[in-house]
This record gives sequence, C-alpha cells and structure tokens, in this order.
Amino acid sequence: MSSSTTPVAGHWPERLKGALPVIVAAAAFWAIASTLLYFLVPGLETYPRLLVFHECVGLTMMASVLVLLRTRRFDGFKPALRWLFIGLIAIPTGYFVGHQFAFILLGEPMRMVGHQQISLIPILFTVLAGGIALNYFATREALAKEATARSEAQRLAVEAQLRLLRAQLDPHMLFNSLANVRSLVREDVNRAELMIDQLIVYMRSALAASQTESVALGREFAQLRAYLDIMALRMGPRLSYRLELPAELARTEVPPMLLQPLVENAIKHGLEPKVGRGSIEVVARAMPAGIEIRVSDSGLGLPADEDDGPTARPANASYGLQHVRDRLRVHYGPAARLSLERRDPTGVSAVVFIPT
Repeated sequence: MSSSTTPVAGHWPERLKGALPVIVAAAAFWAIASTLLYFLVPGLETYPRLLVFHECVGLTMMASVLVLLRTRRFDGFKPALRWLFIGLIAIPTGYFVGHQFAFILLGEPMRMVGHQQISLIPILFTVLAGGIALNYFATREALAKEATARSEAQRLAVEAQLRLLRAQLDPHMLFNSLANVRSLVREDVNRAELMIDQLIVYMRSALAASQTESVALGREFAQLRAYLDIMALRMGPRLSYRLELPAELARTEVPPMLLQPLVENAIKHGLEPKVGRGSIEVVARAMPAGIEIRVSDSGLGLPADEDDGPTARPANASYGLQHVRDRLRVHYGPAARLSLERRDPTGVSAVVFIPT
C-alpha cells in the first residue's frame, strides 16, 4: 500500500507501451504552447523552428522530471516542496539541454543559449509552461494518493465488517452445534464424535482465516466441507452437498471466508424453509479471464417478482451478499462480480467471478 512517499511506479508508466500516451500528451501540450507563443509574439521565430525548440525543451524537461522522481531523493519532503525542487532542476535542464537537441535536429552548430543575445520572453514562457505541466503531474500524484488512501480505508472497513460478522457467526455456530452434540451423545455417539471432529476442523479454519488476508482456495473448500458436514449432521437426510475444485485451482489465493456467507444464505433462506430434501453444490472452474465459482442450491429460490438486486432476499441475506460484493471489489476491483441466477425448477445459483 502507498505511504506518504508513494512509489513513482504508481504514477509513471514503466514500459514503452504505457509511456506512449504520456509522451503524446506532452508533445501536444508543447505544440499548443509553441503555437500560443508564435501568435502572442509575432516575429520571434518561424513556426517550424519554434515548434522544434519547444518540443525538444518540453520532452527533455519531462525526461528530467522522470529521472528525478525515480532517484527518489526528494521523497522525504512535503509534496509542494518536493515538486518545487524538481521544478528548479527540471525546467532549467529542459531549457538549456533541450536547446542543444534542437540545434542537432535543425543541423545547426551547438552553442550556449544566449551567448550573444538573450530574450526574456521565451525564458519566461518556458518557465510558465513548465510550471503548468509540473502542477498537472503534482495534482495527478496527489489524486492518486487520495484514491489509494480511500481504497485502503474501504478495505479496512470491509475487513472490520468481516471481523464483526465472524464475531456474530462463530458463537452462533458453536452454540447450535454444541446443543446438537449434547442431544446426539445420548442418541448416537458415533455421530456426536463426527460432529465434534468437524466442528474442530471448522473452528480451526475459521481462526486461521481471521489472522490472514488471503487463503488458498483449497483451504476455503476444506472449511466449507467441514461446515456442510456439520449442517448435514444437523439436518439429516434433508441436506446433501457436492464440492468440486479442480486441482490446478487449489492453490489460488482468495479472501478468507469469501464463500461462507453464500453457503449460509443457501441453507438458511433456501433449504431450511423448504419441505423435503435439498442439495447444495459449490463448483469452481477455470475461465479464460479468471475463475468462476458457483454456489447452487435447490431451495425455495428467489421471489417471482424480484431479481438479484439488494432486496432479492431478506435483509440479513442481502447483507451477506453485499458483504461478498464489497470484498470482491476491494480485493480485485470492478472486474470481479457476484450475481444471482434462478435455477430450474427451483433454487438459486450465486456466481462469483474472480479475475486473474
């Protein structure tokens, strides 16, 4: 994450393909500047000659700024003072060195600028135009830092919600499971032992997930299996499930407990209210642009007059769905998504897409 000394790589392209728009923008800016100077001060130079000088000066100035930023010698200064020092170095360098490049392009002998006569108008105009260009990059950097800070604040808020959700879910899960174990101890010791074993696996996975920002998809599926085993013991033959994770996706890192709210919603709002048997399937598969994970149930499904908007299911279900959407957006950006699809004849599929 960014700090007060944001790395330059976040604001300047490192490859030629990414640098081309910056170079084109700089060339266009100095072409406009030379055109303005040509019409504001007629007779100063011919337009082609003036254009060559301004392009050389401007691009040399931009290169100087890039070099100074990459040295990171001014990172410890406040932003305004940092850009002031960069300007004090880059503008004179661009003016004097850029002139030498222009002499070479025009086929003229290289010479010191102003060794015979000097006009203050081009110098003042170059300082003004260079100051405007530097102000643009300073503003761009400040906006990028603000965007990074907002993104970090959003990430922390989402993770705080996750911790709150865990604090609410884990005791609820624990108390209900212990109540079931208590009743099973007298009726079926083997099932009671199996529930205790799965409860240990689930709680250990949940504790580990609370201490990290990402887990392997294989561990996420292992936690889901432990949870579904517990729920299958509690619901009996009313619940069956299937988990499918290709081996090549098992090590893919995802946010911890990303799929848990979707499985809980499927049981609580789809299968538990339904009379008779039901099933849940969690299937991951590789796609050309990422990974698709489907959490499908054969429960009651969505109301006939509602879609997959924020009120498609009860408020607590919507909170879980929105929480998953927020975490996807924070971790992967707008390319990640969560959508709901109706199943035929009944049920819902929650489809998570994670870009790679």
